[in-house]
Amino acid sequence: MSLRQHNIAVIAGDGIGIEVTASTLEILRAVQKKVGGFELKFDELDYGSARYKAKGSYTPEGWLEHLRKFDAIFFGAVGDPDVPDHISLWDLILPMRQKFQQYVNVRPSAILPGIPARITNAQVGDLDWVIVRENTEGEYAGQGGRTHVGTPWETATEVSIFTRRGVERVMRFAFEIAQKRPRKLLTVVSKSNAQRYGLVLWDEVAEIVSKDFPDVKWDKMLVDAMTVRMVSKPKSLDTIVTTNLHGDILSDLAAGVSGSIGIAHSSSLDPTRESPSLFEPVHGAAFDIMGKNLANPIAAIMSAAEMLRWLGEDQAAEIIENACKTSIANGQTTGDLGGKLKTSEVTEVVLKLIDSE
Repeated sequence: MSLRQHNIAVIAGDGIGIEVTASTLEILRAVQKKVGGFELKFDELDYGSARYKAKGSYTPEGWLEHLRKFDAIFFGAVGDPDVPDHISLWDLILPMRQKFQQYVNVRPSAILPGIPARITNAQVGDLDWVIVRENTEGEYAGQGGRTHVGTPWETATEVSIFTRRGVERVMRFAFEIAQKRPRKLLTVVSKSNAQRYGLVLWDEVAEIVSKDFPDVKWDKMLVDAMTVRMVSKPKSLDTIVTTNLHGDILSDLAAGVSGSIGIAHSSSLDPTRESPSLFEPVHGAAFDIMGKNLANPIAAIMSAAEMLRWLGEDQAAEIIENACKTSIANGQTTGDLGGKLKTSEVTEVVLKLIDSE
């Protein structure tokens, strides 16, 4: 019987991304051996700030076309204290999202057993959200410019782009996610009282799409009020859909109130599957702890579990997720979750839990 083969582009990137990616590849090889029936082929690429500083470019010529042939992309982190953040972001992450039309970013957040609640009176199960973030347009569309640079009348514009097609596709995805979850509850977040064009369109399209999902209960929130609701009434939320910028902010808040950004995992998806989707932890390069064996690898490992599920390897994904959750429940964690283990030690714990399945 032939094995199901999945070709994975691996971009460890910078900082702790390199460390947690190494841990994740160990986990993926272990679960492949445990479950059987499939083979992961990794192409480890040197795209990152070290390459930029050595060669003047994060990537080689033709890199996006090279990536297009893969089934998925696993990404560690990008960023370097010596490189302005807008360069690293626009030279690596954002071109992939836009070129491959990874128009949905999915960020689950939950209070898990073993994690102390970060908000008053919240218990395990009180916070179990999926944040759906529009990922290719909105405030990060890259439209705008600067004129009269260096003069007192220097002008900079950053134009938010909202297309009916772009809003409708992410809104439909969010309603579908909500429909599949037990509570069938969706909250649509915008700032349409102040941003009266793009985000009024956002709200209007939500209303139109909702007609196709009569079994989904939904409501609307302004983003500023949403921050208060997330902290004070976490049980009132389930699935959340929002714009690129607002989703970037709210998903980090969700990670903070649910425990730690060290467990926050994400998927940047092309739901059409015409291009590869990307899976990454969201903690960034964290140069302050780079090389100290302190980084929490769970976010990266859980991102890999999401990747396996996207590739149809549900059993392997579940085994990894269960192992990660068990390690947290047992207090076998890194310092960000109150534990005393190193990156390598948490990795070893998860490997043993996988082996014992």
